[in-house]
Amino acid sequence: MAYDTNNIFARILRGEIPCQKVYEDDHAFAFHDIKPQARVHVLVIPKGAYVSMDDFSFQASEREIAGFIRAVGKVARDLGLADPGYRILANHGDDSGQEVPHFHVHIFAGQRLGRMIQPR
Repeated sequence: MAYDTNNIFARILRGEIPCQKVYEDDHAFAFHDIKPQARVHVLVIPKGAYVSMDDFSFQASEREIAGFIRAVGKVARDLGLADPGYRILANHGDDSGQEVPHFHVHIFAGQRLGRMIQPR
């Protein structure tokens, strides 16, 4: 899948769409989800044009990857989530339900989340 420069996260990064920013550095941008699925629901996105984790892990530089992973951890710590716990989730492709074709990680927290997938 080719990167769409007009996806909503690219537009947020360019400042065309407002958001409730949580964090920003050279490699990542984090903001509250507009339709939260938990009491805390933050999205962390790389600043580079990557469609998915597959694309990001294959194309991004070591510096971008390390910077992004560190940003996810910093956001969770800054929000006070490290001790009570949190879930991170990254969807990839249609079968997972990825809605925006810009790699992103969800941070869910603020409540007991239970099992993510029920046993079959």
